[in-house]
Amino acid sequence: MLHLHIKICLHGRRKMSESQKMSDAMKSLQSKINVSPDGSYGPNTARAIAKYYNLSPNSGAHLLGQCAHESAGFTRTTEGLYYSTPERIQAVWPSRFPTPESAAPYAKNPSKLANKVYADRMSNGDEASGDGSLYAGRGFLQITGKYNYRKFASDMGIPEVMTDPDLCANKYALDTAIWFFQENDLYHIADGGVSEAIIKKITKRVNGGHHGLSDRIEKTLQAHGWLSDT
Repeated sequence: MLHLHIKICLHGRRKMSESQKMSDAMKSLQSKINVSPDGSYGPNTARAIAKYYNLSPNSGAHLLGQCAHESAGFTRTTEGLYYSTPERIQAVWPSRFPTPESAAPYAKNPSKLANKVYADRMSNGDEASGDGSLYAGRGFLQITGKYNYRKFASDMGIPEVMTDPDLCANKYALDTAIWFFQENDLYHIADGGVSEAIIKKITKRVNGGHHGLSDRIEKTLQAHGWLSDT
């Protein structure tokens, strides 16, 4: 069953503030799926998403639950890498920053930090290449790394994404998540239901671990309730 049902229309590029990205991404999505574009996420928007993208209650619930967690309730479309203290950076990436002193140059500098922690991974170049910040997490599911951006751009026929990655933070904020689930065979796993074990398995694929699992479970079950109540 092909869940990927993306209707893509390129718009002119423009630079936006972070608050604009947050608001415009959801409003743009709502306009596309024929829901009043008020920028809020709730039952009507969830059901419209499932209908538009041809998602079953199980698949839709897992997709929306993971996206809701990763995007702080569909309000954030870019990865937050601003850390005010080196101690906090060290706590998050202990293997990369063995001492607070080694982390100090990266405090209050999210671009520099992204270039460090994402260097030589996911087809990114080294720290000096700038790929880490250029291809940092964007979209409602926070796709990350040059490999994922390039694969998304190729699969969806939108090469502009590679030169304007911010498209993934606004126009294609949900499309990237739909693609990620398809690319990583998560819909097949989602067909198994919405048990804690299944949510945990999908979280591992999305997050690389189980960070925020309780919130992901709560949001997945909430979405499942909405999609099942039709």
